[in-house]
Amino acid sequence: MKEYVFNIPDVVLLMTAAECLLLSIFQQVLPQRERNYGLLLTAFLLIVALASTSTLILWNDQFTLSQLFEQRIVPYLLFAALMLKGPAIYLYVSALTQQNLRLRRHHALHLLPAVAMMLCIAIFDLSADDLRRISVAGQGMPEALVDFVWDLSTLVPLAYAVAAVLLIRRYRGELKDEYSHFSTEELSWLNGLTLAVAASWGWTMVVHILAKFSSVTLADYLGIADNYVTFILINAFFAYTLTYAHQLLDTKPETSREAPEDEPSESAIDRVRKAMEDDKVFLKKNLNLEQFSERVELPAKEVSAVINKHFGTNFFEFVNSYRVEEAKALLADGKNADMTILDILLQSGFNSKSAFHRFFSRLVGMSPTEYRKQAQAPKGEVATARS
Repeated sequence: MKEYVFNIPDVVLLMTAAECLLLSIFQQVLPQRERNYGLLLTAFLLIVALASTSTLILWNDQFTLSQLFEQRIVPYLLFAALMLKGPAIYLYVSALTQQNLRLRRHHALHLLPAVAMMLCIAIFDLSADDLRRISVAGQGMPEALVDFVWDLSTLVPLAYAVAAVLLIRRYRGELKDEYSHFSTEELSWLNGLTLAVAASWGWTMVVHILAKFSSVTLADYLGIADNYVTFILINAFFAYTLTYAHQLLDTKPETSREAPEDEPSESAIDRVRKAMEDDKVFLKKNLNLEQFSERVELPAKEVSAVINKHFGTNFFEFVNSYRVEEAKALLADGKNADMTILDILLQSGFNSKSAFHRFFSRLVGMSPTEYRKQAQAPKGEVATARS
């Protein structure tokens, strides 16, 4: 009778490791762009490959390697990978959302969780049997210590995944401070994938906790689902990097965006207001803060302070509110009856139909079509409609 070395979950782990290796090689032969997110994605793929392989070796008892490698080396490899996958995904997202991110010495601090884990394994001499909670001749490690090691291996990656989600949220705010228009598709995909990673690693922690209070069989089934999700996510991240990553807009470093502490001067406020109300700078499509600052001949920091502190909003909302007012004027003018909604939005400075309808409906409380119908209706009809 044949004995199967690998079951289906093991095959998924093998496929995950193999595909991570292949994708990391493929990533390196692709044309490299200015941002180094490709290198960080490669690091993440290799870490996932190492984690999958080490997990397979640790838990599959149908084949054996050398005693020294399996019992002493595998714990180091497994927990190094588990503690590094969080920093890897965080730095990958950082490279995507920060202009010209370069790895510096301070980034080495992200290695500390892995180093601390390696020291813990060395000091307490944890073996593969200890991690599997197999006691050899009554010399197994205390269960509390083993649980603590596994707890950290699930908590640290989850903390980094949550930090990556918050990083994307901050990046969205930075875009609104610097651009009057940006595509949300690339950002939504990145946010969705990062949330999926956080959910997956959160699920890993939940399964680990449930394993303490439920049967081993149930915990195994729940944990297997996580392997399938990991396989899907690595493909999704690679596809995202190929398709969308290069389309994300750059934002300035945080230090260059810090607004002056003093209140903006009346002269600066007047310049900004004049540029919008008299010169109608907002009609320029894809206007960004730097271009606007050059137009009013003020530093970007000062312009940002005027918009944030005096007008109480960000650059994105500030410019598009003027565009909506321009669109309202065009829609209300009977001379523009032959103009389509598309003509109106383009002439008012928008270059996205979805953004125009979203902004207009939020600020005006009705669709552009409804507003045009109401604005151009005879006053008697409007009064009747309101009553």
